[in-house]
Amino acid sequence: MVQGPITATAAPSAARRQRGRTANLTGAMAEEGVTRFYLGRGATLLARRWRGQAGEIDIIFREGPDVVFVEVKASATHAGAAQSLQTRQMRRIAEAACEFCQRQGWEGPVPMRIDVALVDGQGRVELIPNAFGEM
Repeated sequence: MVQGPITATAAPSAARRQRGRTANLTGAMAEEGVTRFYLGRGATLLARRWRGQAGEIDIIFREGPDVVFVEVKASATHAGAAQSLQTRQMRRIAEAACEFCQRQGWEGPVPMRIDVALVDGQGRVELIPNAFGEM
């Protein structure tokens, strides 16, 4: 039996692994800053990096009667962070938010919103409340 050439998948380079570690650390630090921001406003933390079938939600809070789903975007500038949010990702976040509420067993309409928290290279948080509009 004749087999075709065997191709090996190269392991990620050291530089690529380092970029991945840096991005992960940057994201974790941004999420921590955003968490402090919301807690300082009196919100209650419900979950971090919650994962469902539809995808992951960075942070979930209860703020007054609202359940707040927060997508954290970090970049050197707030504008750069804002540009990284794509329509497909917004749809996935909205689906995951609905899934979270269903898994909690909450019946009836749940007052909720999706905020986007932009974090710049200095760690400053700019909040876009209800960034996806009415749900």
